[in-house]
Amino acid sequence: MTHPPQAPPHASAPTSPPLPQQQPAARPPHPAPTPGRSTAWAEGVDRLRAAATTEPGRLRAIGAVLAALVLVFGAVTAWQTTSRADAADRVLNRSQPLSNDAAAIYRSLADANTAASSGFLAGGQEPAKVRERYQRDVDRASEKLATAASNAGSDSSSATAVSRLNKLLPQYTALIERARANNRQGLPLGGAYLRYANDTMQTQMLPAAEKLYKAENERLTADYGDAKPYPWLAIAFGVVALAALGWAQHRTFRRTNRVFNTGLVAATAAASVALLWLLAGHTFARSDLNESYDRGVKSLNVLNDARISSLKARGNENLTLVSRGAETVVVGDATKDKFDVAYQRQMARLAGAKAGDKGLLGRAAELADDDSGKRPVAAAAANVTEWKDRHKSARASDDSGDYEGALDKVIGTKSDRPTRESFDNVDAALDAALAHEQREFKRAAEDGKGAMTGLPIGAAVLAVVGAAAAVLGIGRRLSEYR
Repeated sequence: MTHPPQAPPHASAPTSPPLPQQQPAARPPHPAPTPGRSTAWAEGVDRLRAAATTEPGRLRAIGAVLAALVLVFGAVTAWQTTSRADAADRVLNRSQPLSNDAAAIYRSLADANTAASSGFLAGGQEPAKVRERYQRDVDRASEKLATAASNAGSDSSSATAVSRLNKLLPQYTALIERARANNRQGLPLGGAYLRYANDTMQTQMLPAAEKLYKAENERLTADYGDAKPYPWLAIAFGVVALAALGWAQHRTFRRTNRVFNTGLVAATAAASVALLWLLAGHTFARSDLNESYDRGVKSLNVLNDARISSLKARGNENLTLVSRGAETVVVGDATKDKFDVAYQRQMARLAGAKAGDKGLLGRAAELADDDSGKRPVAAAAANVTEWKDRHKSARASDDSGDYEGALDKVIGTKSDRPTRESFDNVDAALDAALAHEQREFKRAAEDGKGAMTGLPIGAAVLAVVGAAAAVLGIGRRLSEYR
């Protein structure tokens, strides 16, 4: 009897095949771009290109370009004319007044020095008018220095000069007071103090004042340089805008046989007015500013130099008598009084050192452009000639040992025909000439500034009107395609 086969020991029962493990679902791959299909950017460019091949598309592009050109023209015009108008305003209201203040500081210091020496020559009882003149000069110089200090700004040259003058002025006035105190007591030490004060003025204070004066004149020249150049960039944009508007109207005429497009004509008119205003306004402004410089500033500079030379000459003339030959210099083979040599040098600057040399007064007469300017200069020149003759007489008296006679011929009464009278006449004539030229400058500079009044705003408004008119004109043509 047979038995069914038995499973071997340790054999396991048959098992079903293992189930496959569940895998995470795979993300579908990005669809590959369909062959021949463009990107969104390329499609946009294609649509624009296609639109530009149609007449409405071309008109839209032309309208946008015309509006942009007119607006840019207006913006550049407003920018450039604003900068030039600001520079013209600085010329009129800032840099020239500051230059004038610097010249006033120079003149006041020189005049104070002259008044101090004149008062010293009068003896212990200094005339009240001379003392008042000295004090007025010192006060004016202090006031103008305060103004210059507040306006020096980042200009280190001006700031240094002002600081130095503010430091030296109290030292100078202290020396003058010591000279006066000793002079009232009849002590010869007073003359030494006066000469020391004069040396401080001549070698330190007046050079610092001249440095300030030159720095302010350089600022004035720079402002003129900013105000006068033509706004070539604005003019170029204006010409381009008008050319584009002309081309657009010609194109419209050729395609429609219509002579005028109201919008484009209005845009052309607005741009033309803005360009003509720009050209005319700046031309008139430039002409007036040139006049204010040539007939105002140049004359003022020469007249200021002439007045300062006359003040220096008078101070040195007084000190010739104060020093009584205590200070000398060698000129060639001769020994001469130091202060008389300085006097002769300043008079040579005024009237010319030799034939053909017109000096400062001759140059001032050439720059004066009317009788009101020429008359005071001619009067100053005549009085300088008289002053030189009277000075020779005073020196002759002093050289012969007649000190009192020389003193009378320098500071005496009118009957003595003193050099003081000639100097006063020269100073008064130069003061009148300066006042006249200052008025001439102000008139021309105001005209120059006024020629640009309203131009920046007007150009901007006209540009906006012109751009809007150009868009409307092109829109009128587009409406024919709807």
